[in-house]
Amino acid sequence: MEKTGKFKAWLSAFRLRTLPLALASIGMGSFLAAADGAFKIKVVAWSMLTTLLLQILSNLANDYGDTKHGADSEHRQGPKRAVQAGLITAKQMQQAMGLFALLSLLSGLMLLWTAFGTDGFYLFLLFLILGLAAIWAAINYTAGDRPYGYAGLGDLSVFLFFGLLGVGGTYFLQTQYLNFHILLPAASLGFFSMAVLNVNNIRDIDSDRLAGKYSLPVRLGPIKARIYHLGLLTAGFFCALLFSLFTHYSNWQFLFLLALPLLGFNGWQVWRIRQSNALDPYLKQMALTTLVFVVSFGIGLLL
Repeated sequence: MEKTGKFKAWLSAFRLRTLPLALASIGMGSFLAAADGAFKIKVVAWSMLTTLLLQILSNLANDYGDTKHGADSEHRQGPKRAVQAGLITAKQMQQAMGLFALLSLLSGLMLLWTAFGTDGFYLFLLFLILGLAAIWAAINYTAGDRPYGYAGLGDLSVFLFFGLLGVGGTYFLQTQYLNFHILLPAASLGFFSMAVLNVNNIRDIDSDRLAGKYSLPVRLGPIKARIYHLGLLTAGFFCALLFSLFTHYSNWQFLFLLALPLLGFNGWQVWRIRQSNALDPYLKQMALTTLVFVVSFGIGLLL
């Protein structure tokens, strides 16, 4: 029973429900590469594994860091964390973070070797630096001595790593070139990923304020944070629309419009609901909406 409880605690700390969203940038970059005739299954497979390991590393670091800095307390509206609840010790969590940082690095090296081989040394080196930056960002969002998530920089990090770098990097690793038009759907995914984070931060606004975690909703206040949320949804939609208009070759490219009612529903509910603990279902709904957007956008590119 004790082993079963410990296993469940680690699964909870991994936060498996966040993993599909983490793969969204890989999916978007791969759809764009496939539309250009450059889809490479081995590169995609290593990209997916590296991204999953990085996301688990980030989740473990958040569990440890938010307990360390006080954001995970009795005032928090979201699910209880493993370290906070005493199910996993801080030392055990640090060891797990080290393990997943190492696994992320090894998987990333295999990804770069698969993509560039021996002919692209400088590109290998550039992406290695970006990969090390991703590992640093995953850990130091909340777990560092001066966590940048507590300074309100989490949104910028999400836009870069889930949007521009995640999508653009996946595309480049397969095509070996960068089409600047893809920055528009990359930005779309970045904005929608920021919206997922924003719902989370609006939900935790009171506990974050008490802990000194100055996320953007804490800085903006609950009303302006909701206006900001509507702005993120609008910006993400229009970036996708602009890409489809600029590169138009088939009306199937507008298939992503299927996600528009879901975006509108999320925006309305986040605006309407003022009880923090009632926002949790719309965190999941925004993550699923982002996946619907990526899949419909990608299928539209290929039809």
